[in-house]
Amino acid sequence: MADIEKVAQWFKTSQNIAVITGAGMSTESGIPDFRSNKGLYEEETESGTPMEEVLSLSFFNTHPETFYRIYHEKLVFNNAEPNTGHLFLKQLEDKGHDVTIITQNIDGLHQKAGSTHVLELHGNARKVITESGAVKPLADAKRDATGLSIDGEWARPAITLYGETLDTDTLADSLKAVKEADMLLVMGTSLNVYPAAGLIYDYNGSKSALINKEPTPLNAEFAYAYTGSIRQWVKELKTFM
Repeated sequence: MADIEKVAQWFKTSQNIAVITGAGMSTESGIPDFRSNKGLYEEETESGTPMEEVLSLSFFNTHPETFYRIYHEKLVFNNAEPNTGHLFLKQLEDKGHDVTIITQNIDGLHQKAGSTHVLELHGNARKVITESGAVKPLADAKRDATGLSIDGEWARPAITLYGETLDTDTLADSLKAVKEADMLLVMGTSLNVYPAAGLIYDYNGSKSALINKEPTPLNAEFAYAYTGSIRQWVKELKTFM
């Protein structure tokens, strides 16, 4: 398996870099993940409804007041700031690399860091989509207990709920980015959720790196795997770049 010095060389010799990010990318910004032992999906509402059910299309349609309360309390982090990992990817772009970020996160922190090519597999909690299909900032929406509206038009969070299919164009663009990449970088995901996890098998190159706080079942699929914090990995990597 390659070492971190080798990975530093990969960056220097790669123009097109595809990056897949998950919840571990944003935990250092104070945003809790969904699936860990203390994650959001371990929580319940006061009535005992699992949080995973709350974030479903059926619950959204039948219990809008509870859904929107949880959405604003648990999914929208307006004060969160990009961390070392987000800024590292922006720095790669600033150095002239073509960086495509494929993220499972809905926090919008990659864009807040300044990255310009971000594919959001599950949408963005800081945006809404109107009945006519326009995507607008959540900050522009009028909020009441049972929903959102913009200029009198009904709107909803621009996120993918359980029971909904992922956007096919975003998936196609993600697949294309991975297939065409010189280097594949996976950060902050245990690779348990598909289709994001399946994208790694569409990478055709030899420069693949996985950085995650815990080992994953797919570590052996990568030419390089680092177990630890993204912040520490970036610090170590930069000594060779």
